[in-house]
Amino acid sequence: MSRFERVRGRLRRAYESGRESVRARRESAAAHRDRDEPEAGTASPSAPGPVAPRSATVVGAEPPAAMHNSTTSRDDADVPHGLRIAAAWSWRLIVIGLVAWALLRIVGQIRIVIIPLAVALLLSALLAPAVGWLLRARLPRSLATAVVLVGGLAGVIGTLTLVVNEFIQGVPELSEKSSQGVRQIQDWLKTGPLHLSDGQLDRYINEGEKWVNENTDRFTSGAVSTAATLAEVLTGTILVLFATFFFLRDGNKIWRFLVRLLPVNARWKVDDAGRASWQTLGAYVRATVLVAFIDAVGIGIFLVIFDIPFAFPLAALVFLGAFIPIVGATLSGVVAVLVALVDSGLVTALIILGAVIGVQQVEGHILQPLIMGRAVAIHPLAVIVGIAAGVVLAGITGALVAVPLIAVLNTAVRRLAARTVPETPPDAVVVASKAP
Repeated sequence: MSRFERVRGRLRRAYESGRESVRARRESAAAHRDRDEPEAGTASPSAPGPVAPRSATVVGAEPPAAMHNSTTSRDDADVPHGLRIAAAWSWRLIVIGLVAWALLRIVGQIRIVIIPLAVALLLSALLAPAVGWLLRARLPRSLATAVVLVGGLAGVIGTLTLVVNEFIQGVPELSEKSSQGVRQIQDWLKTGPLHLSDGQLDRYINEGEKWVNENTDRFTSGAVSTAATLAEVLTGTILVLFATFFFLRDGNKIWRFLVRLLPVNARWKVDDAGRASWQTLGAYVRATVLVAFIDAVGIGIFLVIFDIPFAFPLAALVFLGAFIPIVGATLSGVVAVLVALVDSGLVTALIILGAVIGVQQVEGHILQPLIMGRAVAIHPLAVIVGIAAGVVLAGITGALVAVPLIAVLNTAVRRLAARTVPETPPDAVVVASKAP
């Protein structure tokens, strides 16, 4: 007999001996319990009177209520199953709501840090391909990042300078034409379908002036608060520049550091979801910039053809507004229509309005699906709700960040919920143990 068979025989004998001892112990405990149990009809010191044995069955008594495995008491068993499920969902949702409310309060307190970091992430996603091109051209990482950041900053400053100069040059002419437009509106109110009299017009004008005078303090306080937040804006701008530089240069290292803080079993899954979300964010930002540029060029061409003043500033406004999907470019286009109405009359304004609507249709039905694709496809209802929530929580900045945040969360949740195993990172080290 081999050594392995002898060991197996010993283990089997030990196992059978253990089973026999456990069985004997159980039989002894049962015999002891039956010997101590009082007989039927006899009294005990603690319970005087006849006592029935435990195995006795009382005729006419209700059987004990059966309880569900998920219940812990008779009260829980009496509550309907649907109501128990609704109560369980309710208190969990209340806890989640309280946590979300606390997070929003914390974000509101440190929004001067959160908002610049969010803007820096968007800029990093936009400029990352340019840094990659320079790295492939054998430039050092720090130098490539500095060149891209300085070039982008110079482009923004140059564009703002052109917009401001053209606006300053065209303000006197537009003010004169605005006065003519106001007089034309007054004439239309008199001769048009409303047939307002001079007294009614004077009354409405006086009421408007009274409202402005009564709210002067509010406007002044708003200006004072705006001046007070100038330091915050400057601080946020500096933080955006520094954060963008380090995100572009050390973004991969920062992400690896954050992933290492997680449990080992969750690192690969979170890393896969995070990298997929970053790709989605980059695709969204680059596609949005391209769509905004096409919108600005399309509307700007019509403004130049019909000799509308501030064509370049209005095109720049359309470009910036296009970063807020669905509503941004439309609102900026309305400004262009109003300028055309004041400068060139109703017919030209209607033509510009048609151009704005046409560009919006091309954007929504051709450019968005073609450029963005399904990787960042979001339902329009989610876009509208996200923009509204962003405006309520953080104003214009919230509207800018809401949609890319939804796109990133959509990709991250899909990757985390997927049952597929993420690919092994290229720098991973697999250690195999020796066979016993």
